[in-house]
Amino acid sequence: MSHLRSALRFGLVGLLLGATPAFAHFQEIIPSADVLPEGGDVTLDLIFTHPVERGPTMEMKKPVRVGVHAGGKTTDLTDQVKAKPVDGKSAWSLTRAIAEPGAEIFFVEPQPYWEPAENKYIVHYAKVIVDGFASGEGWDELVGLPVEIQPLTRPTGLWTGNVFSGVVLKAGKPVPFAEVEVEFVNDGSVRPPNDAFVTQVIKADANGTFTYAMPRAGWWGFAALLDGDAKKPAPDGKPAAVEEGALIWVKATDMAGAAGK
Repeated sequence: MSHLRSALRFGLVGLLLGATPAFAHFQEIIPSADVLPEGGDVTLDLIFTHPVERGPTMEMKKPVRVGVHAGGKTTDLTDQVKAKPVDGKSAWSLTRAIAEPGAEIFFVEPQPYWEPAENKYIVHYAKVIVDGFASGEGWDELVGLPVEIQPLTRPTGLWTGNVFSGVVLKAGKPVPFAEVEVEFVNDGSVRPPNDAFVTQVIKADANGTFTYAMPRAGWWGFAALLDGDAKKPAPDGKPAAVEEGALIWVKATDMAGAAGK
């Protein structure tokens, strides 16, 4: 009976407050592989969604900018992005040939997304590293995004259970005690026992550094959510806050069943 009373109480509070379920928004930029040992084509899917819960997918307008940083040079790829709807919502895709050894750091700057439930805009600057020819080089270079995570662990060729570590940066400087949300791209094989397991939350230390051990194979997203310096007019014309997210995607691979040479 106590569980029933609790459920009724929280349900009533939700109705009175007009509350809606809280979902962690993640800007995905997921490549077809994290390492291309012989080079070749890599395809990246850009989706704005809730990875662990497998949705709902949110409308993603054509990005402001999509690009790749490699060998100290940044190349704009925005005109190569193609529409690839997901669940009836706009999403995007990009294919690029990797012909030289070294890390290719792909990134996306989406258009601001208005989230009425939180009364704010969301702009998540997301990136992912693809290693050409398994070089192991160039993975720690910065793109120069307004907010960005600099990896301290090489983010390619990681086993399940490996620790990933990074530094949260804003305008190129570490952000002390930044909060970092963590989710993985769920293929439907994992059902969290309750909402507490959906989004993992960690805090960076005084130097902006965070660490997390990935317990399962797949793509993991690390999102440091920071307050923007300037507000934007909301749909009703009133000033609204802007959440700037620094995201990086990292893949973990199981040892069991991994093909050897």
